[in-house]
Amino acid sequence: MQTSNANPQVTITVRHESVTDSIRDFVQKKIGTLHLDYPKIIEARAILDVQKNRHIAEIILFCANHIVIDASTEGKDMYAAIDETISKIARRMRKHKTRLLKRNKIKPEQSIKHLDEKVFASNILDTHPEEAEADPEPMIIHRESQTLKTLKKEDAIMELELTDRPFVVYNNERRNVMQIIYRRSDGDYAIIEP
Repeated sequence: MQTSNANPQVTITVRHESVTDSIRDFVQKKIGTLHLDYPKIIEARAILDVQKNRHIAEIILFCANHIVIDASTEGKDMYAAIDETISKIARRMRKHKTRLLKRNKIKPEQSIKHLDEKVFASNILDTHPEEAEADPEPMIIHRESQTLKTLKKEDAIMELELTDRPFVVYNNERRNVMQIIYRRSDGDYAIIEP
């Protein structure tokens, strides 16, 4: 699970005033606190506008899977406007993730049924090959149920991003074959087709 965004590029534009280091640091720190596990932020733009007694803060996030989240707030203080805008964006990110999780909720009839697990005594594993009469059956250490959903490849990648599982098993909607998608060590995705 992603605990922070991988240093997204932050572009700050200030209209009708010059950008100061304190504003720049404040905006970058606030955008850096948006560390939800979904959606992953790729780029962020902050547009700060000062008009007479009004301070307007608008923040646009460009996220993975072509998701764009934006919010703007108007106030008498620029720092307060930025804080409120960040709060709005965080709420929208959580709302988007909740909708996605509700849409991908597991139904009991879609889950894969499992057999009971068998555990053997530890002395079976300690015997020498010449002493063993027959190969013992494998021992199941951990049992985990997976759902077999019918998804597109893009939806399977999105589900992998939402969970902390190392892989997702699904039935490909376009080709009607079972596939396993996982994240490689270099960050790309790979598909196994049994």
